[in-house]
Amino acid sequence: MNIVVCVKQTVDLQQVRIRKETRQPVLENIPLTLGAIDKNALEEAVRLREKTGGKVFLVSVGPENLEETIKEGLAMGADEAILVTSPELDGTESARAALLLAGAIKQMENFDLILLGEGSADNYSGQVGPRLAEILDLPQITYAKSLEVDGRKVRAVRSLEDFLEEVEAELPVLISVVSEINEARIPAVTQILRAGRKPKKILKPADISLKIAEGRSVETLSNLAPVQERKGILFKEGLKELPGLVQALKEEGVGRK
Repeated sequence: MNIVVCVKQTVDLQQVRIRKETRQPVLENIPLTLGAIDKNALEEAVRLREKTGGKVFLVSVGPENLEETIKEGLAMGADEAILVTSPELDGTESARAALLLAGAIKQMENFDLILLGEGSADNYSGQVGPRLAEILDLPQITYAKSLEVDGRKVRAVRSLEDFLEEVEAELPVLISVVSEINEARIPAVTQILRAGRKPKKILKPADISLKIAEGRSVETLSNLAPVQERKGILFKEGLKELPGLVQALKEEGVGRK
C-alpha cells in the first residue's frame, strides 16, 4: 500500500517568544520543523506500512530550505519525498498549497491513502485537507483518532468533541488525523544520518499542470498573542496560606464546569 503524507514546515512553536510591548511573536532565528500533528500523520503511515507493506511518500510545499527540514520526516520512516519549492511559497495560503500538493501527488503513478494533520501548527485553518480531497475527487474522513485497513477498506474512529463516530470507506481516500491517534517517534541518530540519502524529487510551481493563481487571496492583517492579565497575588507562607489560595482559585472559576 502506497501512503502519501502531506506535511508542512513551521517554526518550532516551543521556541517562539512574545514581545511584551506589542504582543507580537518573535519569529526570527527560530529553528524550522515539521508540524506536530503532521508528525502524528506520518507516524500512523509508517505503522500502517509496517503492517501492510508498500511505501510512505512525504509531499510538501514551501521555500528552498524545505529540503533540509524534510529530512526529519525521512528519518522518522518515510521512504521518499516529493517537494514543491520556491521562495514565494514561504507561508503560502491554504488554497494555493492544496493546488500545489494535488499537482505533486498527481505525478505519482499510484497511491492508496493520503494522510495529513487536522490543522497546521501555525495558522490551524484546517482547510488544506478538504480542499485537497475536492481537487483530487477523493472521499475524505476528518478528525480520525484511530485507523484500521482491511484489504481495500479503511475503518476510522472520528473524534467529534462530545462523541465518537465510526466510519468506513473504500481506498483511495484522504484522512486527516488528530494528535491523539498516536505518539510520534523520535528518530535515532543512525536514522537521521540515513535520511539524507533517501530519494527526493524537487519540483517548481511551473512543473504543476493545475492552474494556480498568482499572488494571495488572503491577507494577514495582524498576528498577536492574547492579552494575559495577572493579578500578582503572592502567597509567601506556604501551606499556611493554602485555604486562601484555594479560595482565590475558586473565585477565578478554576474547577468550575
